Amino acid sequence: MQKSLRRNRKRKKRTARAALAAASAGALMVTAAGCGSDDGDTVSGAPVPVTVKLPNLKGQKLQVTAVWTGTEQENFTKVLEEFEKRTGAKVSFVPSGDDMAGFVGSKIAGGSPPDVAMVGQVGVMREFAQKGWAKPLDAAAKAEVNKNFAKGWQDLGSYDGKQYGVYFKASNKSLIWYNTSAFDYAGAKEPKTWKQLLTQAQLISDSGTDAVAVGGQDGWTLTDWFENVYLSQAGPKKYDQLAQHKIKWTDPSVKKALETLAQLWGTKGLVAGGRSGALQTAFPDSVTKAFGNAAEPDAGMVFEADFVAANVSDAGAELGGDAKVFPFPAVGAKPPVVTGGDVGVALKNSKASQALLTFLASPDAATIWAQSGGFISANKNVKFSAYPNDPMRDIAKALIAAGNDFRFDMSDQAPASFGGKPAQGEWKALQDFLKNPRNVEGIQRQLEADAAKAYKN
Repeated sequence: MQKSLRRNRKRKKRTARAALAAASAGALMVTAAGCGSDDGDTVSGAPVPVTVKLPNLKGQKLQVTAVWTGTEQENFTKVLEEFEKRTGAKVSFVPSGDDMAGFVGSKIAGGSPPDVAMVGQVGVMREFAQKGWAKPLDAAAKAEVNKNFAKGWQDLGSYDGKQYGVYFKASNKSLIWYNTSAFDYAGAKEPKTWKQLLTQAQLISDSGTDAVAVGGQDGWTLTDWFENVYLSQAGPKKYDQLAQHKIKWTDPSVKKALETLAQLWGTKGLVAGGRSGALQTAFPDSVTKAFGNAAEPDAGMVFEADFVAANVSDAGAELGGDAKVFPFPAVGAKPPVVTGGDVGVALKNSKASQALLTFLASPDAATIWAQSGGFISANKNVKFSAYPNDPMRDIAKALIAAGNDFRFDMSDQAPASFGGKPAQGEWKALQDFLKNPRNVEGIQRQLEADAAKAYKN
């Protein structure tokens, strides 16, 4: 009953805000009409820039593989069509399925690998290079990478001192999305620090809405929570050591990070549906809890990368209106920037495959997908106005502003048996921790036992 009364008051507040917005809309439109872009950027949807010279490939054919399906495949196809238009080449796209390494391995064994593969894990890219499957970038592709990407991204695409990959599609995994109605009703504000996050979460809980939706059924979301806390709290050096298993998961820095997570996960009313409910919530459903009914959400916030934007739209909420986003708060001295991404590598050392990688390394290719939405580029020369809305522009700006001061998803760097498999390794251990956040040392021992086995093999 109490919660219902709070909801009714919230609906009245939303009606009042809507009336105020309507009354001032004319003035806002007049102001906007008199303003142009202050950075010289092109308008989203404008013609794609031509900044890179590509060879004439008329009559040549090449095949590209990626995990992308649906809308992602459609948007990547637009990029490939522009490449065809500029070069005369014919490009075919073949979905790899989730197991890129298995797909490429079978094609190589059969003597017919695709020309280019878009690989989602840095460890898999380096495995391809180590086996000789991937071919180093030629001079033109390497020059385009050097011109457009920070050294950190260049290093991620390198192996044994040679540049193999082009990080075409990136993810900013250090974001928290919030329901503006829930925040307004609770009087909550965007937090800058972990302590402030806990305070605002408690405000939301006290107002009658659970604070944070956690997609604990999908263990990978829990690894992202841990990585953001650990990077900000322990620092980049420790992060790199743990990612390479040069320090053990029983290290005091891991204990501190788990204890910090327990401040949120272990406090009643802060996790939507409680811990048991979170363990039964898949990632897409966690977004729905926050935005499926924007006026009366089941949760005030949800954590995950920029791809949440697509789930927000699927839930029927308005990005930038019902849903806004803020950077993952600083747990230590600085806010974390954890990234993911898809890297293009040549599996055939042909003129066509190298030309495609040159194109993918240019602002031209990235601009095409950026304008379509659901995409972030680490290319520092893509104009921010190419992104279709303010939230996506802000996310892209944060990624570029990080320069080299970011770290790639730790679990994606680990052996798959530890960092990338359901019901085992890190995924399972963190699910067990969500179930019982008091068992810090027990979870550390579990993590270390699993990691030691995986890194040894």
